[in-house]
Amino acid sequence: MLLGQHNLFIDEQANIKLSESIRGFYSEGAYITQGFDRNLLLLTEQAFLVIVNKLKTLNIADPLARLLLRLIMGSASEIKFDASGRIKIPQRLQDIADIHSDIVIVGQGDYCEIWSQENWINQESILHNQQDNSDRFASLNLNME
Repeated sequence: MLLGQHNLFIDEQANIKLSESIRGFYSEGAYITQGFDRNLLLLTEQAFLVIVNKLKTLNIADPLARLLLRLIMGSASEIKFDASGRIKIPQRLQDIADIHSDIVIVGQGDYCEIWSQENWINQESILHNQQDNSDRFASLNLNME
């Protein structure tokens, strides 16, 4: 399971060296795509195929469905690890997520989010507002049962 935050940097060739524990999670293959919050999603092949199969059930006559297809499928790329355990982030995805040097990898259980340092700091300020969190998450029914 992918958990926690990992501060890394992207080199001049747009490569990121992931830790062995994170790389191991993606041993069957990886895909990267645009996220929903000026971030990127690094998905296992299995997780990506689950999303693809759900997207295939959408009605392409629905404008909202077409937008979602463009967002996920239109920005997706298969990722390969090089011999040193690095991945290369496509330039168009770097631009979407404002990634220039320092990045934060945020584990989300069965996938990771990739954030620019600046965008992650902004996201954390939202996450650390206790009163807003109580109000916004109350309807999610997060019982411990």
